[in-house]
Amino acid sequence: MNKRDVVAAVAVRAGVAQGDAAKVIDSLLELTCDELAAGNSINLTGYMKISTVDRPARTGRNPQTGEAVAIAASTGVKLQAGARLKEAAKG
Repeated sequence: MNKRDVVAAVAVRAGVAQGDAAKVIDSLLELTCDELAAGNSINLTGYMKISTVDRPARTGRNPQTGEAVAIAASTGVKLQAGARLKEAAKG
């Protein structure tokens, strides 16, 4: 499913116009980005937890030359599936 499909499905399930569903989904995504940027996490109990993870600096290897390459520290996004999401994936 892409975003357009999600908006259409949410609109049908909630019984609202697609424009309203799109505004809600966009707001949720913007809120998620804002909270992660502030260092906070989002916990939707039973479904998922979205948080940031700090990756330390490390030394990697160029696979073509074998030369050591410095990889800078970075921050990534971590998504942990909740019980309902895991159960739905089982089918």
